[in-house]
Amino acid sequence: MSGVGTREPDFPMTREEFLAWTTRQPTGRFERIDGIVIAMAPERISHIRRKVAALVALRRAVSEAGLASCEVLGDGATVQVEDSDFEPDALLHCGPRLPGDSTTVPDPQVLVEVLSPDSGTRDRATKLRAYFKLPSDQHYLIVWPEEQRIVRHSRTSNGQVATRVFASGEIELDPPGTTVTVEEFYLD
Repeated sequence: MSGVGTREPDFPMTREEFLAWTTRQPTGRFERIDGIVIAMAPERISHIRRKVAALVALRRAVSEAGLASCEVLGDGATVQVEDSDFEPDALLHCGPRLPGDSTTVPDPQVLVEVLSPDSGTRDRATKLRAYFKLPSDQHYLIVWPEEQRIVRHSRTSNGQVATRVFASGEIELDPPGTTVTVEEFYLD
């Protein structure tokens, strides 16, 4: 769904064309998947609640683990993978502090997406494959907005991706050495 007066291009764009195009848009948020621009639908309140909870949970976990070189960022930061530009709902980056004028995070360790009616397939398939193409990505959390359920996909020591579904309890994110709980994502 596009913003008022904003229409998605009906042709593939390079990253440079996409970035230039988005700066000219009066409204709306967009991702580019395999060169195709996709408008992001307006978010429902349950989606926003889970995004905020993810940020709070990750920030608490980073603080408690004493990971001074890590920071948690919300949506708005772009993750570039091959011919796609994604905007995850939350992410955890460890390493040198990113410049304040940067719009991209080149090496996230944890990525979080909250499902929405229009993005479920992209989040569970397209982004899953794409995110683990990043050597830095260790964990990808998919959060259900209404039902207390989180799926954690994690890179194993042999480079495979292991999947586990959580309805409650602790979710270990190691590396970087943090733990969140399912309940933290559903405190409202």
